[in-house]
Amino acid sequence: MPSLPVVTARQLVRALERVGFSLERQSGSHAIYEHTDGRFANIPIHSGDIPRGTLRNILKTAKLTVDELRKLL
Repeated sequence: MPSLPVVTARQLVRALERVGFSLERQSGSHAIYEHTDGRFANIPIHSGDIPRGTLRNILKTAKLTVDELRKLL
């Protein structure tokens, strides 16, 4: 299994937007991005890097692999 890249919230948002996710709503410091096919991602908009466990969960709910994320960055 490939290792997770270290990414910021801004980098992750740009990668998700490249594959068709768009901002649906934002509540406080968390933004909900949705895809037209029903997938979603809850992104914490904080400074610094996204923790590994959080990133893994975001990829799981967005149904993206680590390799796909690496190609989008």
